[in-house]
Order: sequence, then C-alpha cells, then structure tokens
Amino acid sequence: MDEDDAEAGGGPETEDGPGTGDDPGSGGGSSPAGAIPEGRVDRLDAYCQDNDLAAVWFARPNGFAWLTGGDNVVDASGDVGVAAAGYERDGGIRVLTDTIEADRLADEELPDVPVEAVPWYETSLAAAVAERSATPAAADFDVPGFASLDPTDLRQPLTDEDVAAYRSLGRDAAAAVESVCRQLEPGDTEHEVAAALRVTLATHGISAPVVLVGGAERAQAYRHYTPKRVELGDYALVSVTAERAGLHASLTRTVAFDPPDWLGERHRAAARVEATALLATQDVARTGGTAADVFEEVQAAYEVVGHPGEWERHHQGGAAGFAGREWIATPTCERRVRTPMAYAWNPTVEGAKSEDTHLVTDDEVDSLTATGDWPTETVEAVGYDGSIERPVALDR
Repeated sequence: MDEDDAEAGGGPETEDGPGTGDDPGSGGGSSPAGAIPEGRVDRLDAYCQDNDLAAVWFARPNGFAWLTGGDNVVDASGDVGVAAAGYERDGGIRVLTDTIEADRLADEELPDVPVEAVPWYETSLAAAVAERSATPAAADFDVPGFASLDPTDLRQPLTDEDVAAYRSLGRDAAAAVESVCRQLEPGDTEHEVAAALRVTLATHGISAPVVLVGGAERAQAYRHYTPKRVELGDYALVSVTAERAGLHASLTRTVAFDPPDWLGERHRAAARVEATALLATQDVARTGGTAADVFEEVQAAYEVVGHPGEWERHHQGGAAGFAGREWIATPTCERRVRTPMAYAWNPTVEGAKSEDTHLVTDDEVDSLTATGDWPTETVEAVGYDGSIERPVALDR
C-alpha cells in the first residue's frame, strides 16, 4: 500500500569465542568495511567528507537495516530501535546496545559486526553513543551534540544486492497477498482479511507496516480504508506495504464479487496514470530532473483520463526502498529522481486504485510485485510512447 504517514554478530574474539562486551569497558573496536552491505562504504565516506564528520550513526530501524542487514526492533511502535549502528571513517562499523540485547544481536542478527554493550540501567542509547563515538558526528535520531542525519539520499540508488533482495521480497509479498485475495468472500469482514494478510505474510518472514482493506462502501468513501469490522460487500481493495530486512514493497489488488458498473473504467484510469508516472520517472531520471517534474506528468494524465481533480484527494506515491516511500512527490518536491531505484506510484480514482512497486532503470520498468498469476491488461501511458501491464480486478 502507499505510505504517506506510513519509512549481527559477535563482539571481539576471545579465547572462549565471540564476545558481546557485557562489561561496559569491553567489546570495543570496529569491524572492517567488508561487514557492510555492498555499496555503502563509498557513500558513507563521501557523506562524512562533504559534511566534515568523523562518524554517522543509525538507530531508526530502516537505517540500521540498510547499514548492517540486521534488525534492531523489539517494540514496533517505537521510532528508534534497541541498538545503534555507527560508521567511523577511521574504523569501520560498530553496533552499540545494552546488556539486555547484546547477546541476541550478536548471535542472531549481526554475525560479522562487533556488538558493544552498556548496562541497561545506567544510561540511554543516545547518551551511550554520544560518549563513545568519534566526533564530530551525525545521527538519524536525537543524540546530544550530534548533527541531524537524513539518510534518504544515502540509500539511493539501489545496489545490485539491494535489487536481488527486493525481487525476492516483491515476489513473496505479492504471492502472499494474492493467495489471501483469491479466498475472499463478500461476507468476510475487512478486519478478518487484514488478520489473514498479516499471518500469511509472516510465514514468509515479512512484516506489514501498513495493511488496508476496504469493502465496497468504505473504499469509495476513503482513500485510506483502515480495516473495520464491516463486510466487504460487492468488491474490495486490498493494499499492503510489506517489509523484510529493511526493504519495503507496496501493492494493491482489487477483488470483484458484484462490482458497480463504473469500477472497470475508474480502475483503468488509475492504471493509466500509474503507467504514465512510471515512464515519466524513467524519462526524468535520464535528464536529471526532480520529483516535481514527474508530478507534473501525473497531473496531466489525470486530466486526459477524465478525472482532473483526483490527484488532490490522495498522494501519488514516489520512490521506495528502505522506507515505504523514501520521498513522496508533490508539485514542489525537489528530490532528484534516480535509477536504478524502486518506485511505488499509487494513483486513485474514487473507489479504485492502481499500485505496485517497480524497479526503474535506464533501460526498463520492471514490476517487483508481480507473480504472473493475477489477471492483467496492458494500458497506455499518457504522453509517452509506451505501455505497462497492470493488474485488473479478480472476478470472484
């Protein structure tokens, strides 16, 4: 689904084996750059050099996952995880946490990264980072004396390793969502469907930061159809943002039981806007343009398909990656459009929606959330000589 509201190994070796540094004075040091996922080091070094920094720290879950490949979440309701990962220009990567989490992180999440621990009862994570980090430094969470770090540009474009993981996530997420959709009945409640989606995704190791299920009545009334205990009725929209290892993939599927006559036309209109956004993304990236340039093409497409005011009713999506949306396009958004990068555009026309996550490169537009098992049709983009295959409603 769209998201506008909705964004490790042992410590030093000892004679007895890997340690985690439960003593606050132990576990120091940093791992070599080889422990960092592909393509990160050059970007981090350039960022530190450009901003005159000795270190950067990540404790928000998506930033932590981007840097380490691990998971620092215990309480999913929090913005900051239980560990912070730091990159120091003269040392490499290190992870700092408390004595509650150190052993688990070292054993299960970060096998190649030193994990340092501080007593849980003595200090906060932010204070521990401030005390132990090289300076000057920046962080993606509040640390006393540190500059603020916005990691969005660091995470773009995607690396080959990111793309491979994204393809796997997209396939699994789409298969899970579509398997649930094929079993839906008009008498199912939105709440029941949402529960089934979360369970099915979880069997693939996928969490779902966003699950929206809208039956016929509520899908027409609201763009964010948060699930309620009401029956689906004549048709349903199912929208999910799926997350695994920090990457996020969004998709929407439509299931029709006895749909209104207008559903097909509105769905096709939304799909044409989405196709336009995708080809515009590719074109704008080639010329070094911005999200606002793509948005201008989206607005024009709504006009051509006969629904000129619909873009004002809901955001249209944007770049995806280590957040549900790395940025959301607006008429004034100056974020640079890059490739290779994932994009999740999600146009809506009252009661209908078209959304998948696509990999956009200089040469292709490839759906990451397609299974090949869902009915599709080819739709023409507006203003571009090209077409995109898009899902249609599944008749039940």
